Amino acid sequence: MTKLILTRHGQSTWNAENRFTGWVDVDLSDKGIKEAEKSGQIIKDLKIKVDVSYTSYLKRAIKTLTSILKKNNLELKFNTAWQLNERHYGSLTGLNKKETKQKIGEDLFKKYRRSWDIAPPPIEEKSEYQNSFSPLNASIPVGMTPFTESLKDTYNRVVPFYEDEIKKNLLDNKNILISAHGNSLRALCKYLFNISDTKINELEIPTGNPLVIEFDNNLVINKYYYLDETRAKTIIFNQ
Repeated sequence: MTKLILTRHGQSTWNAENRFTGWVDVDLSDKGIKEAEKSGQIIKDLKIKVDVSYTSYLKRAIKTLTSILKKNNLELKFNTAWQLNERHYGSLTGLNKKETKQKIGEDLFKKYRRSWDIAPPPIEEKSEYQNSFSPLNASIPVGMTPFTESLKDTYNRVVPFYEDEIKKNLLDNKNILISAHGNSLRALCKYLFNISDTKINELEIPTGNPLVIEFDNNLVINKYYYLDETRAKTIIFNQ
């Protein structure tokens, strides 16, 4: 039975400040560092084997992954993929969420933040936040660097990567660890659990709490569970 372990990075500095982060390469907060270490310890205590690891190009996910690998005395060898990056929040990037809700109203705020296929207005190309990840842009095919994204847009880059790169390792009976982001993991869970477009807005992925999905030899899900049950979130919803 092969396992897919999905871990949202530990709390970032902008998570702590309640800001829209997206592709801005912020660091882990002190709390996030502890969450990452705890994730690694739980995986170690439960003797869960990790064969192959993937993460995004953003340091908060990379540092979470390396913390887990170190805690399990594993080689710091992993695959990075821009397709696993957080959703790009466009012109909302860097803004405080509470202040933004007060400014644009709760209905529009919810649409931008949680709807399936509505993206915020695009960020300006000259924005300091857009330019802050130019080294990352070098790894992205020409014309594919986003200036805003909906969850659907995120899904459309995450799922092909899963199908092309990750699935083959699962079929080879390897346990896979992915350290990524709230929305890239929500997109992947939507695909794996067949969550509807209308229900996906209810899915919340907690920081620093690995979700284990166990598959049979045909990659049919047998069971799934969070390793820290005290902070577990519901995955399956009525469709």
